[in-house]
Amino acid sequence: MSFVKIWIHLVFATKDRQPLLTQNARYQVHKHIIENCKDKGIFLQAINGYTDYIHCLISLGKDQNIAKISQLIKGESSIWINKNQLIDKLFNWQDDYFAVSVSESQVSTVIRYINNQENHHQNKSFNDEVEEFMTRYSWQLISS
Repeated sequence: MSFVKIWIHLVFATKDRQPLLTQNARYQVHKHIIENCKDKGIFLQAINGYTDYIHCLISLGKDQNIAKISQLIKGESSIWINKNQLIDKLFNWQDDYFAVSVSESQVSTVIRYINNQENHHQNKSFNDEVEEFMTRYSWQLISS
């Protein structure tokens, strides 16, 4: 029997980072993603976000990878949002996403960070947060 525990902090934004997710819509989307993850065998430990993005803490299973999990969560939820007309125009997530591994010793810190998103973004914009992640993880945007 295989035992795997790989924690991933996954963040994805609305198309063009449009602030489309009202508090009510966010609540419904988060609830739906939680149920969808249960149905798909995705272990989702925490979820939260703001008007234009969602943070998730996920533990990958032995047959799962980040690209597939991201596609299952983002693709299915955008279809559900449109089907249920939560947004008054066509809804899409951006194609890109942020994903980074999380050490077992940092899981509780990341959960607190995810759970505190609304307060966090009263003082810091999502763009500032992206810049902070880019610096912290030494990532560079490459133009194609």
